[in-house]
Amino acid sequence: MLKEEIGTGRTVEAAIADGAAKLGVDASRIEYEIIEAPKKGFLGFGEAPAKVRVFIEFGPEQTAVDYINNLMKVMQIGGARADIARELNSEGGKIIKIDGSDAGILIGRHGETLDAIQYLSNLALNQRLEANGEECAKITVDIEGYRARREDTLRALAKRTAEKVKKYRRNIALDPMTPYERRIIHSTLQNDSGVTTASVGSDENRKVVIHYVGGNNYRRREKNDVKNAAPAEVEVNEE
Repeated sequence: MLKEEIGTGRTVEAAIADGAAKLGVDASRIEYEIIEAPKKGFLGFGEAPAKVRVFIEFGPEQTAVDYINNLMKVMQIGGARADIARELNSEGGKIIKIDGSDAGILIGRHGETLDAIQYLSNLALNQRLEANGEECAKITVDIEGYRARREDTLRALAKRTAEKVKKYRRNIALDPMTPYERRIIHSTLQNDSGVTTASVGSDENRKVVIHYVGGNNYRRREKNDVKNAAPAEVEVNEE
């Protein structure tokens, strides 16, 4: 889907930025053609701004972007806007970034609000793809680099907790986490021969238990038994 706007400004660069703002995308993503070059005039007379036609070809992911921007409009969050990032996620899919002065309030506790927005925007996208007979896709929604910071926090937590498990030779259960967060814990410790990990519980209470592995484990627990698992001493907090 091709979208275009006319941008104006004192310079060509300013006109491009104006057109990009009207399209709601970063100027680095658009194509443009100059309609009129700027005229300086003389003694303030005859000056004319630059005029350019800016355009961009939107993919189906724009459905998700429009959904998020409309959602924020309904929520009266005017200081934030969603756009498609240039980089891809770990699965080769598109990343939608939400930036702006009010974007942070959409993260929620442990990213719960952000995860909900990502789920709903994926649902909106795939409903359109299915209606057009196209293959489903998966996008990632991020806010001001939150997911990268959260992943660093979780990997550090996993390593610290694993060391405690091996030191005290007892299993430790972490706080409930989302599927995305649990996968980070599992992948971080998958090559640690001193521990194993397992997800237990259901729905919002599903959590990761880090089990001690060793000949001197005086109380080896089954993976589905976490009644006596010690709670994590380090709470997972947002950064």
